[in-house]
Amino acid sequence: MMRLALRARTLAGLLVTLGLFFGIASASAATLSEAKDLYRTGDYAKCIEVAAEEIEGGRTFIDWYVLKTECELTLGRYADAAQTMDDARKISPTSLRLLWLEREVRNYSGQSNRAKEALAELGAQLERTSGIYRDLETSIVIGKFFLEIGADAKRIRIDLFKPIQQRAPGLPNAYIAAAELALSKNDFALAAEDFQIALKVDEDNPRVLLGLAQAFEPSDSEKAEDYLQQALEINPHLIPGLLMIAESHLSAERYEETEELLAKVLEINPHDPSAWAIRAVVAHLASDSDREKECREKALAHWKENPEVDYLIGKHLARKYRFAEAAAAQRRALKFNSEYLPAKMELSNDLLRLGKEEEGWRLAEEVFEADNYNVVAHNLSTLQQHMAKFRTLESDGFIVRMDAKEAAIYGDRVLELLSEAKAILCEKYDVELKEPIAIEIFPKQQDFAIRTFGLPGGAGFLGVCFGNVITMNSPASQADNPTNWEAVLWHEFCHVVTLNKTNNKMPRWLSEGISVYEELQRDPSWGQSISPAYREMILGDDLTPLSELSGAFLRPPSSRHLMFAYYESALAVEFLVDQFGIEALRKILDELGKGLQINDAIARHAAPLDAIDAGFQKYIQDRAKAFAPDADFNTEELPEPRSAELAAWLEQNPNSFPGLSQYAAVLVREKKYEEALETIDKLLELAPDYAGDGSPLPLKAQILKEMGETQQELAVLEQLAALRADAIDVYRRLAEMHTEAGDWEAVVTNARRMRAVNPLTQDPYLLLTSAGEQTNQPEIAIEGLSTLANLDPYDPADVHFRLAKRLHETDQDKKARRHVLLALEEAPRYRDALELLLTLTAEDSPESERPSPTKDDSPR
Repeated sequence: MMRLALRARTLAGLLVTLGLFFGIASASAATLSEAKDLYRTGDYAKCIEVAAEEIEGGRTFIDWYVLKTECELTLGRYADAAQTMDDARKISPTSLRLLWLEREVRNYSGQSNRAKEALAELGAQLERTSGIYRDLETSIVIGKFFLEIGADAKRIRIDLFKPIQQRAPGLPNAYIAAAELALSKNDFALAAEDFQIALKVDEDNPRVLLGLAQAFEPSDSEKAEDYLQQALEINPHLIPGLLMIAESHLSAERYEETEELLAKVLEINPHDPSAWAIRAVVAHLASDSDREKECREKALAHWKENPEVDYLIGKHLARKYRFAEAAAAQRRALKFNSEYLPAKMELSNDLLRLGKEEEGWRLAEEVFEADNYNVVAHNLSTLQQHMAKFRTLESDGFIVRMDAKEAAIYGDRVLELLSEAKAILCEKYDVELKEPIAIEIFPKQQDFAIRTFGLPGGAGFLGVCFGNVITMNSPASQADNPTNWEAVLWHEFCHVVTLNKTNNKMPRWLSEGISVYEELQRDPSWGQSISPAYREMILGDDLTPLSELSGAFLRPPSSRHLMFAYYESALAVEFLVDQFGIEALRKILDELGKGLQINDAIARHAAPLDAIDAGFQKYIQDRAKAFAPDADFNTEELPEPRSAELAAWLEQNPNSFPGLSQYAAVLVREKKYEEALETIDKLLELAPDYAGDGSPLPLKAQILKEMGETQQELAVLEQLAALRADAIDVYRRLAEMHTEAGDWEAVVTNARRMRAVNPLTQDPYLLLTSAGEQTNQPEIAIEGLSTLANLDPYDPADVHFRLAKRLHETDQDKKARRHVLLALEEAPRYRDALELLLTLTAEDSPESERPSPTKDDSPR
């Protein structure tokens, strides 16, 4: 590492002079351009031949040596690259470009000490010659050098790369350098911006197209795939592009396809460390420790202290939720290079996901201090400050961290539901949780995303489980469309159980499938149910074979396809349990924990895979066909939404579900309620228990309310409430109707349903309070009043006093005294509160010290 004085002094001098002259030598320009085209299109061997001929013919222009060396490195001809470098240094011993390239050559030639010497010599050359003019390529190398020794990345981008772009706008390399810098810091938007400018300058550059694919991969997989395809059409031997596809197959558990891509890479470069690192990951996932060791050794064969190898292994293991093994890999990488920030950042995330927060947060802070342009480190540093204000609740092996105000409102319900889930699911799956489970609930979606993914985004995710750590969005983060947070928490805790049982060795489809399945076992309104859209997907081309379900989660074409993957996975689990029993499912999970692959485990404890795929296809298609079997869901050729046209059209298409739905809506707008009810009843004959999008049940309830048909409305609303987990308006209306009828048990039921969707409003607690007081059930009244007290009630003195009374009735006098004092703090002359305080004080005093009862009707 260069000393700090060099970094500051030399960089300051360079920033004054760089960019004033960017001359490029013109020697053998035509031939050099042709050779560079060979490199660009992946004909590396031919490019080496051309460069060798030019060098032998006396062409000593440095670009020939650089090009030949880069080709040799790409093909894994490391000894040849070292010889080329030796020859080049004889010609140009002080070239900064050669010194920078020599560092890589020496590392891959097993000469790590000489690599360090090359870096040190580069720094010394800069210090001696900081005031001279530099050509473009050398200027970019200088920027990369300063990044390597820890200079401020933002300053390099703004003060070095940007001026080069401004003075040489037609040259792509400055844009590429800036873009790759942004990409390395997870600043994908800025990377895409620079790559797109570079593409305008050099539209057939596969390096630029690859960069665009990498920049768009987190946000737009379709665009990323298109750019990657363009890059590989130009250069089918582009190793980073082939590895990107291999990684995609790896994520989707398509291991045969992964190996095929890696084999292509190794045909190009038999020693490519990234390819061998990914092969080590595949071997690890197959529980083949000997093969894993062999592949890792080959990845490190030429550069024995290459930290990127274990970094890549750990990164891919973390994507498979193998966080303990991933952390071990990152620690190995940091043994090679303790300042390798990518490994340190990944280790930080791994430890945070393992619940080892003290070390995880410390490492994130270290990365941020060393590199304040690292977006993930910056985000985590900011998040830690937010989370420092959270409140911690502990019970029954759970550690819940959440916003302090929210903790006071529904924290007890979180702990209660977790204890219930633990009792039921741990027994069902024969799991003993040996470590505390951490649950973090975020009122801001961005904080949830940063804690979960390291970056903002992930808007479709409600919760994520890493094993013994759960992260969740709170209802406060979901604006006007909150989902049932109790269902989400149950779902995520089920992941805790299955991930612990399998040691985090389970495919995503099975993990998600069991969690959705168990939601439905807990409450039939939770989870997902069949819909017209799902019916079409099942009977069309969107059904994925059970043996390939993990791929359905990788790059779904739309959010609907992703939700369908959850639904299909849940039905796959239901199929396995129905056909082979829960014990078979438990055995499959046990086998996964021992390292067996999912399809092998299913074949061992259920049936051969071909039979499983065929059986499941029939099972799910029978389910789809049973849903509204007489209905026509075709939306083509529907007439204009006017009653006359629709009525005539429906005479020819009487079972059109979308047509009948439109007709009913038109009739309601025209206030033709009787006719609308007839149409809705026809819809309900076609799909009697459907409550999803387009269900006629909400419209029927609305009509019956308008017509004053209270009992019929009540029946429809009860049906809706039993089928939907987030119908808060339905629950509110039911609570109102049951209050008027004095059915307080039903009021309590719907108040708790409301709380499960949005616990942050007063409505459910006002209902619980009324129900408890009307039925003389102080426990229910306490449930409502104790929460109301934390929700800024209109009359806090009244709430605290009523709560104190109910607590006194249940012999909780210590708590009662606290709340009566809070009532008096709000209203010091509150007579009833003063009397209750006297009562509590008297009952708490010895008999001889109690005051004699007196009658005093004076105001207080």
